[in-house]
Amino acid sequence: MLVILIAHAIAAAVAPVLVYRWGRLAFYPLALVPAASLIWVALNWPHGRQPAEVDIPWIPQLSMNITLRFDTLAAIMSVLVLGIGALVLFYCAQYFHHRDGRTERRLPSFAAELVAFSGAMFGLVVSDNMLLLYTFWELTTVLSFLLVGHYAERATSRRAAMQALLVTTAGGLAMLGGIVILGHTAGTYLLSELVAEAPHGTAVAVGVVLVLVGALSKSAIVPFHFWLPGAMAAPTPVSAYLHAAAMVKAGVYLIARLAPGFADSPGWRPTVITLGLLTMLLAGWRAVREYDLKLILAFGTVSQLGFITVMVGAGGRDMMLAGLAILCAHALFKATLFMVVGVIDHSTGTRDIRRLAWLGHRMPALFVIAAGATASMAALPPFLGFVAKEADFETIAHSESLGGWAPAVLAGVVIGSIFTTIYALRFLWGAFARKGSAGPTILVANLHRPATSFLVAPAILAAAGLFFGVVPNYLDTALDGYAATMPAAGADDGHYTLALWHGLNLPLLLSALVLGLGVAAFVNRERLSRTGLGSWHPLGNADRIYDAVIRGADVASVRLTAITQRGSIPVTQSVILSTLVLLPVAVLAFGARDQPQFQLWDSLVQPVVGLLILAAAVAATVMRNRLAAVLLVGITGYGCGAIFAFHGAPDLALTQFLVETLTLVIFVLVLRTLPAEADEASMKRYRLPRAALALAVGATVTTLGVFAMAARTRTGIAALLPDAAYDRGHGANTVNVLLVDIRAWDTLGEISVLVAAATGVASLVFRNRRFGAAPRVSDAGQPDIGVLPATAYSPAVGDTTWLRGSELRDPRNRSLVLEVATRLIFPLIMVLSVYFFFTGHNTPGGGFAGGLTAGLALVLRYLAGGRYELGETLPLDAGKILGAGLALSAGTAAGSMLLGAPALSSAVIELHVPLLGTVKFVTALFFDLGVYLIVLGLVLDVLRSLGARIDEELVSARSTVKARAS
Repeated sequence: MLVILIAHAIAAAVAPVLVYRWGRLAFYPLALVPAASLIWVALNWPHGRQPAEVDIPWIPQLSMNITLRFDTLAAIMSVLVLGIGALVLFYCAQYFHHRDGRTERRLPSFAAELVAFSGAMFGLVVSDNMLLLYTFWELTTVLSFLLVGHYAERATSRRAAMQALLVTTAGGLAMLGGIVILGHTAGTYLLSELVAEAPHGTAVAVGVVLVLVGALSKSAIVPFHFWLPGAMAAPTPVSAYLHAAAMVKAGVYLIARLAPGFADSPGWRPTVITLGLLTMLLAGWRAVREYDLKLILAFGTVSQLGFITVMVGAGGRDMMLAGLAILCAHALFKATLFMVVGVIDHSTGTRDIRRLAWLGHRMPALFVIAAGATASMAALPPFLGFVAKEADFETIAHSESLGGWAPAVLAGVVIGSIFTTIYALRFLWGAFARKGSAGPTILVANLHRPATSFLVAPAILAAAGLFFGVVPNYLDTALDGYAATMPAAGADDGHYTLALWHGLNLPLLLSALVLGLGVAAFVNRERLSRTGLGSWHPLGNADRIYDAVIRGADVASVRLTAITQRGSIPVTQSVILSTLVLLPVAVLAFGARDQPQFQLWDSLVQPVVGLLILAAAVAATVMRNRLAAVLLVGITGYGCGAIFAFHGAPDLALTQFLVETLTLVIFVLVLRTLPAEADEASMKRYRLPRAALALAVGATVTTLGVFAMAARTRTGIAALLPDAAYDRGHGANTVNVLLVDIRAWDTLGEISVLVAAATGVASLVFRNRRFGAAPRVSDAGQPDIGVLPATAYSPAVGDTTWLRGSELRDPRNRSLVLEVATRLIFPLIMVLSVYFFFTGHNTPGGGFAGGLTAGLALVLRYLAGGRYELGETLPLDAGKILGAGLALSAGTAAGSMLLGAPALSSAVIELHVPLLGTVKFVTALFFDLGVYLIVLGLVLDVLRSLGARIDEELVSARSTVKARAS
């Protein structure tokens, strides 16, 4: 199982390369991946034996182990996912063959997404860990969004993709809440254990309903049914795969998976049966009124999904067997018909049944394939659809699990099946009939005939529907393995078998009734249309309701933002800080608390530093000069670093000093564009309130710290960290081991925020072109001095150029001492940066400190040589450095697992090097290297945007002033 997932991941990674090299023909080798996986499924079918399992520890503390289980239901779904997936990929090679011989511009990414979806769907159906299942669940959602929005230049595609994403993601979030409730209540997140010993109680009932919300949204059940027809904006192969056999079956699969343990849970049957029947009837009603072939099939799919939901969710062995039979039959005939529509659209350029006539005469082979699949959809013998529908009627009529629901459910299914017959005839007639026309329509007359290989995939699926209809015992044996896991609903439950002929009985009479009424309604469709029923919407227009909800959310968000975000940074910060003060203090005042105990200082040096911090803070409050205020704030930061150092935290002290220095530089860069002094009236008006708020925040944080320390009753975990860092993280520096090993997941999240922040700042500053390297001397047009008045020779600088970027600076802005010092100090700072990086695992330092040190070296070069010196020092794109760092840190998770360690933890690597002997290092070094690159890229991005970019704008402003003056 794991090999199949890895194979799909590799295929998805190489798919763009193959498509760039071979074009659409690359789909043929890509189809071999799910096809070969299907062979593995056949060879490892769980014939009554213990299901194959894979259990790889990942994050045991969070119950996030990679646990896979291949039982009968997983095998059934895998055949549909992999088998139809292979045929769809094979079909794509001809579908994307355009008349001008060119492939589509986004075809490489499309191929990768489709293969990745196949792997994600397989991972979903074999996941035994519910959290892992949810991960694959959301992965299919994201891939579906990309595939549905393949034609991104079309507004309809973008809207459909966003609609599908919002609906299924919202349902997925509800499902995640249900998963957490069920897992916490049962004490396990394994589906097999949860279903085997299903818990009970109010919390469980709530959790089950939340999981059902996710399943129903994924399978487009009312009230989430509207997204699936909209998703027909996707390419037809996507519809044939995701919306017939794969993604939309995920919700049905989850209901079938949970039914053995939770079918008797309060709220399960009313939800599943009511919404399933409503979906079947409502979507069937819509399908008989559509003119687009794909929309006919789309609403028909929604209708059938409602039907399948009722069957697999009602409970009972026989109903589960019948439900799985109709699930398989639907996947076969609906995927076939979507492919048929693709051939029609590809050959004629239209899917509108009003523009098609005599197509069956022009394309007889395609007509035969479509007729076979349509017959199965309409439940005609000897196709699988008939066998499954007979089983459905029989098991519903005699189901003890439905109780008093049985007659109403049977009546609803019969009415829904009449709709199925009508839209099946409408599809076949609309696509292939002559319709009383004397000859083919223009589009049909001028069609180009498809290649034989274009018909292979739908022909295989149509033939499979016929084969399993004639010989259903093979399918019965396969499906019965999972149906037998259902609790028996009665003494006779579990004895039904799939067969083509069961004699003259009630199901056969109902089938004849459905067929007769369906044919009669189709023949008299013109008379029925004159009754005005065609304009009736039982539940209103779902698309308009969706649009209204989205508009309402937009309006509400705008109004809420107008209240909370007034466009003033001080006001926003005041609200945040006031909340920080009021909420904790209120909880502390009215809640239980311990007697505080604390010590003011450990040595006499600490109060001295504290007084300096207080003095700088008070001075910053009254200072009008912005630069002076920033320097005073910097003193408070350096003072905190000194406190850390005196308190025995050299790592924190080092990081504090480096961050404070870099922050001062950033402040100075920004202050260049602001007036030197703040407005005096504003200072007088807001000084006291802001000072009071600052004092309140400081007092609150101090008070919370004191009471938090007093609440500790046992030895803190900090006492255990040094030994854990050395034994598990293989490092003596506890702080660094925490960052790159024990709490590496937190660090990964934090550096992701840094990347996002850097990207956001640069995007705001550059506006038009966010990516790129800092300017170099070779990129310069006119030097800065060209826009200034001529100046006399400056003996302080002379003719010597110590930094290449200084050549383009105004001599009045140059400093010979600074340039010479920079040439001497820069290499030393970089050596120190590398030292911090390599020794940080055992002594103060690490990737963060090393990256900050290297960033300060860049700051020094920029201050000494100007914006062009920055590009000469590091002529790389900051965005690429950030991306490389993030990829390296995230990739360490996979590297650790390959070496036998948990994700994002240290695995030891030992190498024997000649002369040096045995060299040992840990994989956390690569994670730390990613942190180093991200910090370095962040500094470069800040200097490039707030430094070089603003320099350029200032020079441009001076040029404008000079031009106006002249």
